[in-house]
This record gives sequence, C-alpha cells and structure tokens, in this order.
Amino acid sequence: MRGVQVARLREVPAGLVDTLEVVAGFDDALAGGFGRVGERGATALAAFASALAGTPLVDPVAAAVDAVVAGSVTPEHIAALAGARSALLGAAHDALLGQLDTALGRARSPWTAPGIRPAETPSALAGARAWWHEVAVTGWHGVDDELLSAAATVIEATLAVPELRRIAVLLDGFAAELRACVPIATMTEVPARRWADLWARGVLLTEGVPPPGEAPLVSGRLLPLGVDVHTHDTAVQVQLHAILEPAGDGPTRLVRTAVAAAKVDTIIGPAVWRLLSGHPSLLTALAEGRALTITDLPLHGGDLGWADDRVRLDEPADPFATARVVLPAASAAATAPLDRHPAGIAEPVLIEGTPVRDDDGGLAVEVDGERISLAVDRLPAAGPLNADLLGAASALLGLLRWDDGQWQLQPLAVSATVKRRAVQAHNGDWACGVTDPKIAKEEARTGDAVAVLRERAGRLLRR
Repeated sequence: MRGVQVARLREVPAGLVDTLEVVAGFDDALAGGFGRVGERGATALAAFASALAGTPLVDPVAAAVDAVVAGSVTPEHIAALAGARSALLGAAHDALLGQLDTALGRARSPWTAPGIRPAETPSALAGARAWWHEVAVTGWHGVDDELLSAAATVIEATLAVPELRRIAVLLDGFAAELRACVPIATMTEVPARRWADLWARGVLLTEGVPPPGEAPLVSGRLLPLGVDVHTHDTAVQVQLHAILEPAGDGPTRLVRTAVAAAKVDTIIGPAVWRLLSGHPSLLTALAEGRALTITDLPLHGGDLGWADDRVRLDEPADPFATARVVLPAASAAATAPLDRHPAGIAEPVLIEGTPVRDDDGGLAVEVDGERISLAVDRLPAAGPLNADLLGAASALLGLLRWDDGQWQLQPLAVSATVKRRAVQAHNGDWACGVTDPKIAKEEARTGDAVAVLRERAGRLLRR
C-alpha cells in the first residue's frame, strides 16, 4: 500500500466500542417497538440518553426517552431520537476517518456549512413522517401487510414531488425489503443495525431540512479511479470515484459522482447498465478507460453533480497510473453531516501486492506484515471482477471501508497476470456491453430483460 502506515489501522479509536454498544442497545429497543418497551429496552434507552450528556441533545433526548417509557411518544420525540442516534454514529465516523487520514497521509478540508435557501415544506412530508413514526411504535416484529400497504400511498405522494424523490426511493426500497421478510417475527435474526440506519435516515429526511444554497460550479478534467455499483431490487446506482484536476491553478481534489435509475428485481447482473443508457459519456468513459472534460458542474463538498450535456470524452487515462501519480497529492472533502456514518466511509487507495488466503478461507492482502481483508462479497455481478482475478492480482485499486469491526478493502479494479499475460479488470468494463464471451453468450440466451420490460410498458401506455 503506497505511503500507508498500516499498523495505525489496527488501533481502536477511544470510545468507539462503547459508542457502538450504546447504539446497538437503542437498535434492540427499536426492534421491539417503542410502543411496548420492556425493562431491557428502557435500560438501553437510559444508557443511550446518558451517552449524550454534555451535548445540546441531552435535554430533548431525555424527554424523548421518558415519553417512550411512558408510552406517549410523538413524532417530535422520534425525530430527537433519530437525530441523536445519527450524531453518535457520526462521532464514530469522524474518529475512524481521522484514523484513516492519518494512516494514508491524506489531507481533508474542514466542513463548512453551505448557505441555506428558504423552502416550503411539502405536505407530502406529513404522511412520510407519520409512517416512520408508526414503524418506530410497532417495531420490526410488528410490521404487517397493513403498515406496508400504507407505505404505498406515501410513496406515491412523495414521488409526485421532485424535491422528495430521495425520500420516495428510500421508502420504496425499504418497504420492499420489509415486505420480503414478512412475517418478520419468524426470522431467526433481524438486521437491526441496517434497518435502524434506514429508519433514522428516513426520519431525518422527513424533517423538512431546507435545501442548501447554490453549489459552486467547477470545470476541468476528471480522471476516473473506479466505480462502485450499488444494486437493490428497486434501484441501481453507479458511483464513480475520481480525481478532479480543476481548470486554472486549483489543487487536485478527490471527488465522487453518481447516476441512478429505478429497476425491478428481475433486472440483475450486466443488464443494470442498460438502465443508465441516458448517461452515454459516463458509460463510455468507464468502458474505454477515458478521462472526461467537465464544464460547470455543481460540487457539493466532495460530491459532483452529473449532467451529460456538460461532459465530453477526453483522452485515455489509466486508473492505476492516476492512483500512483495523482492520488497521493489529492485533497479530500469533509463528509456532510447527514452522511457521517462508519458504513459510509469509502476512501480510494492503491495497494500493490499479491493477495493471500486468510485463516478463515477469505482473501487478504499483506503489507508490511499487516493484513487487510478483501471484501469479496461486495464484488458486483455487473462487472468482470471475481475471486480468481483477485487471487492473481499484483495491484488492486479499491475502497477502504470499516465493516464488522475491522478495515476491509473493496476491490474496484485489479492488475493481474493471467496465462502469462498482463491484464486489467475494472468494475465498469461492461458499461457499454459484456466483453466476456461466456457471459455474453449467456446474456444472449436469456434475452434482454430491459428491452422486454420497456416494450411491455410501451404497449400498456399505448392502450
């Protein structure tokens, strides 16, 4: 790993374990439902409130915990609890990211609150807020068909308001996930942390936070490092991590940009790229390994807004060369408050070295006597990366993440020797079509699910 003090990643930040234990207790109480908190849940919530001592949240959280125990919790109390939970995980995020920046020697700009422009609160938010409140009262084991049916009305209302599209997509995906697990009471293990994360995000989004003011516009050259493909039954998002070389004399910056599309659960694997055909410049850059010239794109911290009409293809740019030469000097942006969560840490790094088989059978890469596990389970089915390629790698481009109590590397690209031939494989290689003959043949045999669904939708619209 280039210029990384790997041993520092083994240190556990002070207070991290205690913070996560407090959050876990809160999540257990939420799983049982705030409408029927038992002695164990009340004790966990009391510890949760104590963890906020000395902060501005201590009074509203104490009042919310008292209301839960008394059985009179309101949406305002729910908002205070969700905010406090996010604040605790945000503190854990900051401690871990600070540790990682020290290990990487990475400079990071401080957070500056953007200007806020006034905005009206859409009436559709009231329905969404009431639904999240009801979920908290019933708990996961109390989720039933009636509650999930009520979500459909809320989703329809929020989808009709462009500013609420983010809330609508979250609600839609979350409701679908819950529906697939009903009856939840029969599950041997509930994903309490994940569902509580989604619940807290949903609650905070429905608080009607005013949108930020206008973001600064940037121009320059975008050098891709790698792409992270996120898929869900109802949506797909492609998130590009890249280096921005701004026009003029500004410093190089580490940025990310994303495009997304709605989907159904039958569209999987390489077919998800066809849903993003409205972004040809981005897909071509990924498939052909090209840089991009951008003009007047908005930059919110480290997140670059995407608009295809302001982007044009540039010359070929090898991501591994970019990582070796440009990445070490690039500065990173601070994380927005709502996105501060340990699971959200994803920092691009270049690691050179052949992975080894770990004690538990998984793959890891060893640097300076220290091992970092490879998150093979995060490899997307929409790209060519697989465990065999990882095992033959001589260099890996990936995202350092903190998961399951340890740092892991999520591979985005590998440089390897296969049959005495040097090859590179990237998650975005199939953005414009599958290049592996075997996979392409299988796709041809099963047919184009996206084309079939579009044709059927068109038939329905013509009726």
